[in-house]
Amino acid sequence: MTPSGVASPHVRNNVAPRAGPCLACMLILLAAPLFSPAPASGQSLRGSPASLDIQNRIAREHDYTYIETAERVRRFVDQGWLVRVRPNRDFGLHAVSFPYARPEVVLFIERLAGQYREACGEQLVVTSLTRPTTRQPRNASSRSVHPTGMAIDLRYSRDKRCRGWLEGVLLGLERAGVLDATLERYPLHYHVALFPRHYATYVDNLATRTRMAESTTSGSSQPSTRTAQLAERAAYTIQNGDSLWEIARQHGVSVNELQAVNGIDGSRIYAGQVIDVPLGG
Repeated sequence: MTPSGVASPHVRNNVAPRAGPCLACMLILLAAPLFSPAPASGQSLRGSPASLDIQNRIAREHDYTYIETAERVRRFVDQGWLVRVRPNRDFGLHAVSFPYARPEVVLFIERLAGQYREACGEQLVVTSLTRPTTRQPRNASSRSVHPTGMAIDLRYSRDKRCRGWLEGVLLGLERAGVLDATLERYPLHYHVALFPRHYATYVDNLATRTRMAESTTSGSSQPSTRTAQLAERAAYTIQNGDSLWEIARQHGVSVNELQAVNGIDGSRIYAGQVIDVPLGG
């Protein structure tokens, strides 16, 4: 459970390759979900009161605080509960006042942006991330989950092909039960509320299936080699801004493997903590 700050009164304390859209969507939707947090809301990107119900329920299940002020955002960043979103060749930030999000949201942006740029040749543009409740725009819903750090807004592309690819992927991930997406009209943009734990499990399932496929093609000796690799470990000291997902990716292991080796339940880690990292490279 993520550590909490002071919550607002109404919430609990927290703590395709260029071959085209079809191949890209197949790669993203490779893993079947092992969970079903809620029925998808219409599968149309239209949004509804039911969508907000789902988003707020997931926020409560994660015990996420609805952050009220800019000062509280900075405290969450200092504690590592929110991490900085750093633009790269695949995505940019536009008019984002608080470039921070939950670690799983950062992972989602980086993965989606790489696939988006490969599929249609342009950068993905993020227009909003964490917003304190006192800094919400006037037209924002009072039930918005932006203050929890689990939501992002994406620019509406002028390229119809890019819009078609993105909308198809968002609908597919909504069916997989890892997010809720809406095409907002005023102004025109995509609002995505990510379900962090569900998405992390989804990505781990993809990684596991990829390793299984690789072991099948490389011969029967691969599983025992993998076991031997996981038996070897190195100490790693957590730094500010680190997340289990980033550490796992850097060392070629899964989040589940990191959690199992270190007895970690959930995603909570803190700066200065020393963990064992399996040598999976």
